[in-house]
Amino acid sequence: MYKLLKTDGNARRGQLHTVHGVIETPVFMNVGTVAAIKGAVSTEDLETIGTQVQLSNTYHLHVRPGDKIVKKMGGLHKFMSWERPILTDSGGFQVFSLAGLRKIKEEGVYFQSHIDGHRIFMGPEESMQIQSNLASTIAMAFDECPPSKAEREYIQKSVERTTRWLARCQAEMKRLNSLEDTINPHQLLFGINQGGVLPDIRMDHAKRISDMNLDGYAVGGLAVGESHEEMYGVLDVTTPLLPVDKPRYLMGVGTPANILEAVDRGIDFFDCVYPSRNGRHGHVYTNHGKLNLFNAKYELDDRPIEEGCGCPACRRYSRSYIRHLLKAKEMLGMRLCVLHNLYFYNTMMTEIRQAIDEGRYKSYKKEKLDRMAAGE
Repeated sequence: MYKLLKTDGNARRGQLHTVHGVIETPVFMNVGTVAAIKGAVSTEDLETIGTQVQLSNTYHLHVRPGDKIVKKMGGLHKFMSWERPILTDSGGFQVFSLAGLRKIKEEGVYFQSHIDGHRIFMGPEESMQIQSNLASTIAMAFDECPPSKAEREYIQKSVERTTRWLARCQAEMKRLNSLEDTINPHQLLFGINQGGVLPDIRMDHAKRISDMNLDGYAVGGLAVGESHEEMYGVLDVTTPLLPVDKPRYLMGVGTPANILEAVDRGIDFFDCVYPSRNGRHGHVYTNHGKLNLFNAKYELDDRPIEEGCGCPACRRYSRSYIRHLLKAKEMLGMRLCVLHNLYFYNTMMTEIRQAIDEGRYKSYKKEKLDRMAAGE
């Protein structure tokens, strides 16, 4: 159940009560595609850096190790020793990202495995069955994420099919949650709004899926090539049409600035690979902008990544040492950068929630964006 606690303009402060605990929103979900955060980050690490929700990928876990194996091991929470909420995406994004390895039909999508090429079929029912086996807290509906700049006719047909698929997901989830051997019979289902950057299709789809009384609603198909202004424009017309009493999730977004702007447009949930991916390449986020620790100017820099940061990297190590580790290709260097970035994101979300609670979100956002733009 979602409880809206406070609004500040369009920014929302809420709580989603789940079988695996309460999620304080707005929230950033740390991306662990194959039930692990890339960069040698453990479950204990995630707890230490304030992670509320961990996100895993249905398609990738279906391919390896196999969702039936995860079910035999007691579900994803037990498998990865994580007691807090988990969201699983549906495999729908792989319909977009593995475009060269798939065929889309009304019944579902035929893939070739990106690992060994074997044939995989996934439709709405299969996606729900896999996610039920994984026993995540929140399951995402199976959809197609069309390219944002695709032809109008293609996007229209794709969105209509996604709507039909959503009804099938809803029926199958209801069936699965009623079975005796289902690990998590309280699994929640979020639907996904699509429509590229075409406002009228987005708005019509938002209205249609809002009538389906789902547990939450996502805005998908953004951050796939369109400009930031186009993305914000889609949010401006879409989020007001989604139910006020349900959480709203902007999929795959994004930079700290993207998150700050989207919160201002009524978004509650976020996920993105940026903090972990950039961290593995020595790019770290700070309140004064992003730093590249490979730069020579940090060779003799005895300061932490960011003064006053409470993350495991900043509490103990210098920029100079972390740069040395990265240059020497020592895994510890990547790990420390990833931990710092995830801590930065999680801490920013705590600040956002506090600013909304105190009715000062606009001024907080401006100050944060100005500081990050100014640099060191």
